[in-house]
Amino acid sequence: MDLDLPIWFEVGSLVVLTLILVADLLLILKRPHIPSTRESTLWVVFYVTLALIFAGLMWIFSTPEYAGQFIAGWLTEYSLSIDNLFVFVLIMSQFAVPRRYQQEVLMVGIIIALILRGIFILLGAAVIENFSWIFYIFGAFLVWTAWRQAFPGGDHDDDVKQENFVVRLLRRTIDISDHYDGAKIRTVVNGKKMFTPMLIVFVAIGVTDLLFAIDSIPAIFGITQSPFIVFTANIFALMGLRQLYFLLGGLLDRLRYLHYGIAFILAFIGLKLVFHAMHVNELPFINGGEHIEWAPEISTWMSLGVIIVAMAVATIASLIASARDKKTAPDAASIDDGAGAAPAADAAAAVVADEKGTPSTVEQPPAPDER
Repeated sequence: MDLDLPIWFEVGSLVVLTLILVADLLLILKRPHIPSTRESTLWVVFYVTLALIFAGLMWIFSTPEYAGQFIAGWLTEYSLSIDNLFVFVLIMSQFAVPRRYQQEVLMVGIIIALILRGIFILLGAAVIENFSWIFYIFGAFLVWTAWRQAFPGGDHDDDVKQENFVVRLLRRTIDISDHYDGAKIRTVVNGKKMFTPMLIVFVAIGVTDLLFAIDSIPAIFGITQSPFIVFTANIFALMGLRQLYFLLGGLLDRLRYLHYGIAFILAFIGLKLVFHAMHVNELPFINGGEHIEWAPEISTWMSLGVIIVAMAVATIASLIASARDKKTAPDAASIDDGAGAAPAADAAAAVVADEKGTPSTVEQPPAPDER
């Protein structure tokens, strides 16, 4: 698809975004710390503003249609990335990752996600260009994914179970120490070189990214078929994910209806893909291989409106329900504020202990820099 964008704009955009990601990673490696709410908020605002500026430049150098496709694709990937944070929280708790090093873990996870999504985007663009009927499959897959989101049945737990299978396989293959050694992947225990539990965390994050890439790439191809828009929308959605993790914190537990909003978006895009497949139909056993002209074509701006409304309704409904619960159970809320962290840490240690059969698999010993 020709966006009529100057080549210098496309190349320059990718170079600038790469430099920002590298600078962000170097900043974390140089000064690992727990970001404050103010710091996280400023970074999230910076990345959101950057995405809106990019959309404005696309409006100027290309067309409003493509600018709208970018915004719709970015919001879709952003909402799916927020869902991804739920699994990240589970992984961090399960493997008792010290908060001081969680930024580095998240950044590595984001880089893995970008690489995996880049591969999926290239493959998806090639398939779409040669096989228009793939839209039927993408559409059906997204509708099924939407059903799974709306009625998860422990969907996030299932993701972690798949990761645990990989973790068990990893443990049988290589030697892994019982304790972290800062943010190092390799350490020395009794004179023997071993991997630290940080390797397991990176693998778990990578498996999660792979699962979410399989879900998210068909979704954004339902909004635009431009590989440039698809890739840049993914970059912008993932760039602020690390800061968003620390900004939202306990708010994730309060977004109880978020998965319904995401499910509605996925179902809507799935139906849009099916309609598009009917409109460009070439399958001989459907309508004699002819295009189905009566199939509606859903505009980019309608898609953008549906995405915004769905996320807004899900978020507002979640916050209202959470506020109502807080009013009806003030005592429970105060108890949770006083002793919420310790049970989570104990549970994480118990889960990881079960992985290896020892009670201290990844328990972090007290260290001066962690106080």
